[in-house]
Amino acid sequence: MFHRIRRRAAQPSEMQRQHYEAFARLEGRVPPEVERMRAEMQSAEPTTVVDDFLPPELRVPSHDQLDGRVMPWAQPIVLDGEIVACTGCGAYRDWVIISTRDQVWLRCRQGHQQHEARLDTAWYNRHSRPADATHATFEDCLRHIGH
Repeated sequence: MFHRIRRRAAQPSEMQRQHYEAFARLEGRVPPEVERMRAEMQSAEPTTVVDDFLPPELRVPSHDQLDGRVMPWAQPIVLDGEIVACTGCGAYRDWVIISTRDQVWLRCRQGHQQHEARLDTAWYNRHSRPADATHATFEDCLRHIGH
């Protein structure tokens, strides 16, 4: 019984044969709408190529073009249940958080800087807002954010 089914399946059915014939008849034909569209495209005037990228004064530098990013942080930073304090003066609020070379640094009002290993670039990215300016020097950046 299974041999009969296999023999029948080896030859194309009548419906498959009709589909093959219909496909062969249509193979070289192109719908008239396509021919009309091709003619319109060839007769149309060439369009001018316009650079749609932002002008240089509106472009924002990418992260690999910057030496680092800085943001102010007025409230205390609590990590692992303890408030982070400056190792130099003991200040625990009004920080400047610096993200550079995949490290996060904290800077107090007195200018003491300390590396904070418990914070990473992902934390910085989650808590920072979009940059509103770029600066040539670190001191210019500090002046811009009021430190």
